[in-house]
Amino acid sequence: MLPRGLRWSVLPLALAGPALAGNFAFAPAPQNDLNRVYRIDRVTGEVGACQFQLKEGGVGVTICFPAGEGAGPQTPSEYGLMPSRHEKEGGIFRVNLRTGEMSICYVFDDKTVCTPQGK
Repeated sequence: MLPRGLRWSVLPLALAGPALAGNFAFAPAPQNDLNRVYRIDRVTGEVGACQFQLKEGGVGVTICFPAGEGAGPQTPSEYGLMPSRHEKEGGIFRVNLRTGEMSICYVFDDKTVCTPQGK
């Protein structure tokens, strides 16, 4: 058993456990020759993407594409990513798991963009 003062000091940490769990989900682009990974905020639906790029004479760099048109925060809900099975598809579906709405998200002009949600 923990000493009395210590019990109360760790209680906030124990209660914060679930809040510290990741808010994000990740999924690769379905295109089999593209090293891009998409990221979604499961509550807001905001989507971004990152990929690896070789750097001449160096280790390489991670290039990230922030949320652009349509990829920013949506109505709070429960969101996920769903890659298609199309081998040449660089985009990914953003799905609202509560409403069934979907949009396709992809990288365009150094930003991650998404089409309007449809059902």
